[in-house]
Amino acid sequence: MKNISFFKFLAFALVLCLLLPGHAYPQRERKKRSTDAQVKEMRLREAQFFFTEGMKYFILEDYTKALGSFQRVAELNPEEPVVHYKIAEILSKSAKDVDINQAAVSIEKALKLDKKNKYFYLLAADIYTRQNSFPKAEQSLENMMKEVKGTEEHLYQLAAIYQFDRKPDEAIKVYNSAESVLGVNEISSLQKQKIYLDQGKINEAIAEGEKLLAANPDEERYVMGFAETLAQKGQQKKAIEAVEKFLSRHPEAGSAKILLSGFYRELGMEKRAREILEQVFTDPSIDISSKLMVMSSYNSLLRQNRSKNVADPALESFTLSLFQALKSQNPEDPNVHVVGGDLYLSLNQKEEAEREYIAAVQRGSASFDAWQNLLSLESEGNKFDSLIFHSEQGLEIFPNQAILYYFNGYGHIRKHLYREAAFSLERAKKLVSGNPSLLNDINGMLGEAYNGTKEYARSDMAFEEALSVSPNNDFILNNYSYYLALRKENLDKAERMAAQATRDHPANAAYLDTYAWVLYVREKYKEARKVMERTLALPAPSAVYFEHYGDILFRLEDIEGAVKQWEKARSLTSQHDLIDKKIANRRLY
Repeated sequence: MKNISFFKFLAFALVLCLLLPGHAYPQRERKKRSTDAQVKEMRLREAQFFFTEGMKYFILEDYTKALGSFQRVAELNPEEPVVHYKIAEILSKSAKDVDINQAAVSIEKALKLDKKNKYFYLLAADIYTRQNSFPKAEQSLENMMKEVKGTEEHLYQLAAIYQFDRKPDEAIKVYNSAESVLGVNEISSLQKQKIYLDQGKINEAIAEGEKLLAANPDEERYVMGFAETLAQKGQQKKAIEAVEKFLSRHPEAGSAKILLSGFYRELGMEKRAREILEQVFTDPSIDISSKLMVMSSYNSLLRQNRSKNVADPALESFTLSLFQALKSQNPEDPNVHVVGGDLYLSLNQKEEAEREYIAAVQRGSASFDAWQNLLSLESEGNKFDSLIFHSEQGLEIFPNQAILYYFNGYGHIRKHLYREAAFSLERAKKLVSGNPSLLNDINGMLGEAYNGTKEYARSDMAFEEALSVSPNNDFILNNYSYYLALRKENLDKAERMAAQATRDHPANAAYLDTYAWVLYVREKYKEARKVMERTLALPAPSAVYFEHYGDILFRLEDIEGAVKQWEKARSLTSQHDLIDKKIANRRLY
């Protein structure tokens, strides 16, 4: 019995062992499933954390860190469409083709996971457009309108892509679809007009313009755009009809009146055009900017006439009358005085032009051309005190303009303020770029300024730099040779330069006088006399030339001849103390 019991126990134990694994397996499965759920939950939490981080960096525009975070989210939760969208959005900001291509891959993943998000389609269309994959961009927008209700507003974008894709007929169809849903509007009408005009379908383009006007009869810019389209196609009379019809209902429309006057001018009906403009310029309610544009166009016409030596007193008088009307209504507007200065400059009335430019800058004009024109006129008129004053004022507004320092330096040189001149001219030299002619003039004046400060090495260096660029510059040749002769230095070079200047400009009295002076310093008195006689043979010789000729004759021991020349010089100048001394004592000083 004991043995039987033992075997029974053994059998029971074996069965139990066999049963235990089968009973334990479901427990392990439950544990495994529980563990998988925990892992998945942890991954989702981690994905949520990285998504939050990515959005934070995206808002801060740290796109590199944002991209890294979103890519980590995609690894943890690849079935989330929004993260693929965000990755595509960041990559689409890049200018690199490789990033744009990867953006296309990401947005396609997003669309596979969610076909009802319009922003996915819009981004896809934008990315495909960047890739010049217009058919795919078109398909994206078309799919969006099928899948997402209320997206018809993007029909205009679809039509524009068809235009980029050179499919004008498809674009027209889409614009028509947009009108059927959203009504007639500026975008569709103007774009259809453009397409029809490009195709040479003038009547269709005009019909579109008329349709837009019919829908918006009180919109001034629509009638103006339509009229301009007609005029461009040679249908000025129809353009005039459209504008006059509009003006009959809106007589206050100043811009339309100005456009109408232009059409009449194009048809040669100048009288009618001027009548309209006179009404415009006496109407204070019409925008001043439109009037200024009219003034600029007439200024351009006057400048053209002047360049062709064509006189048109009636046009000049009319333009001046427009300006006076504009000025009387807007006396404190600096732009009015700028256009006035331009007008008088076109008419070669320099004093009036200068007066208007001064009025403009005094009223705070920021027109650089006005400042430059004013300084040029003051320089030309030898108004050196005003030139210095206004150039310094201008430099407060335009501190980096070389030409203003140039004018300031020139004014100081003419006032014999050589150190101030050198300072301004050095600033001008540092700022000038792309203007070798101006740089040459600056170097020439620096040579003069440094000669005035007795910095002769710097003076010669400036002259040499100028001549290295422009070896035949007569102004520099003359001045450089004169200063060398004054210092009695390098007289061979001085003579060569003075001779070259007179050879190139044989009728320039100042250059001839310099050449004679160089020869005089070199004690070549006979040659100096011949050159001086050429100088005196020119019209209206000055007192200085007669005095110099007398000095030469004195050196040639022609005392009587010298005194006669000094007496001629005395009769032509009020500053004759030294000449009186020469005459009285019959000798040089």
